[in-house]
Amino acid sequence: MGKVFAGTMAGKEIVNIDGAVLGELENVVFELKTGKLVDLVVKPDSELNRMKYREQGKFVLIPFSSVVAVKDYIVVDESRAVKKEG
Repeated sequence: MGKVFAGTMAGKEIVNIDGAVLGELENVVFELKTGKLVDLVVKPDSELNRMKYREQGKFVLIPFSSVVAVKDYIVVDESRAVKKEG
């Protein structure tokens, strides 16, 4: 993935590969020492099954490693975004 300015990501819709809306980008979490992006903090869509994701208050966390594209939307591979069973 190429370089993207954080300001262009603010407020973007998060969708899965099939185009279903997961929510809207609220913030990002990064490692302070390295600057590596860790998680997207997402204001979930009202239809989203939040149980599948890690939660932080009223938001869900989607690992940045699940992002496959950033254009008009932020596209994530949901199979890498949902929390693991067990």
